[in-house]
Amino acid sequence: MVSLIKDDVIQAWYMDNSDMDQRLPHHRTPNEFVPLEKLKELGVLTWRLDADNYENDEELKEIRKARGYNHMEVYDINPEKFSKYLETIEALYQEHFHTFEEVSFCISGSGYYDVRDCDESWIRISLKKGAMIILPAGIYHRSTTDSNDFFKIMILHSDDFISTPYNRSNEHLPERKQYIDTFVKKIN
Repeated sequence: MVSLIKDDVIQAWYMDNSDMDQRLPHHRTPNEFVPLEKLKELGVLTWRLDADNYENDEELKEIRKARGYNHMEVYDINPEKFSKYLETIEALYQEHFHTFEEVSFCISGSGYYDVRDCDESWIRISLKKGAMIILPAGIYHRSTTDSNDFFKIMILHSDDFISTPYNRSNEHLPERKQYIDTFVKKIN
């Protein structure tokens, strides 16, 4: 079911520690790219899908059916759509986790999702049109547009999805503990 991902729609790398604009790539010097297999070890799943024809994309239909995603929402994140654009992307950039999978499919534009690895380092995942990722429940992450300031994404979820973000003070939640047991302890 998992498609090959081409570097033209999704890449990942370790981030530097700079406090400069979050929309910049933040590559380390020298660059430290992360293979997609490493993301998979962290529970992050990736696909390349047909963003121009997503209504009829058979692979997307199969993923939605297999994972029970019967709802979708499309967010057009850009300065023209949000009167408080900078405040919006700042809010999205706050580190958090969810108690459900987070599914994001880039149908236009480009942006970033950052995830923590097992050593607490940030891995930046660059998504371009056609890239889809699934973040497991319990993984610390954040998101932002890139310097193009245009990121149109489809969020898929099931009926019981609750989008509440949880910060570091919620390490006790079962979904965070399950993530640690399933992915972090397995790698370490």
